[in-house]
Amino acid sequence: MPASPEPDPQADWLRANQADLLAHLASVKQRLTRHAGRSDAAAVTLRPVRAAELYKAGAAPWILCSGLGDCDANVQRLERAGVPAAAILREELSRNTSENARFSLPILRRLGAKRVIIVTSWYHSRRARQVFRHYGPDLSIYSRPAYAGCPASRWAPQAISGHVKSEYLKLMGYWARYGVFPI
Repeated sequence: MPASPEPDPQADWLRANQADLLAHLASVKQRLTRHAGRSDAAAVTLRPVRAAELYKAGAAPWILCSGLGDCDANVQRLERAGVPAAAILREELSRNTSENARFSLPILRRLGAKRVIIVTSWYHSRRARQVFRHYGPDLSIYSRPAYAGCPASRWAPQAISGHVKSEYLKLMGYWARYGVFPI
């Protein structure tokens, strides 16, 4: 008799708490490095890799790629990671987190989505979740961020400390400009 597979608590939890959609938010760093002619593999691949991982674990049946100029590249990364093209949707106009949420909402409504998982970088996840909650108060918004796997001691050399610091400023800026409460 074959041995039964080892239980996977994360996969079991994801299936029991399945969302309607994963919202993969594009990276500004991805756009900046591409336009500067550089390639930052971590910034470019972490988010789609995480979205594909969650999709394959059964977290949601759809992935929405949101962000101006990044959809084609991210769709290709998702497909290379095993996500079927039919499960990937696009929002290709947004230039910032507020627009990610506002421009994604009509797509979410058309699908009848009520539970959405935001996939972004770990330092951006708090603001992204709050922005989506602000514009879609009837939705349940969760965050399952991509992780850099980088200890705090390496933040400065990898410019991560700058991203973390700018997120605190952006939290306050989004509160002042859009009325998005940061907590």
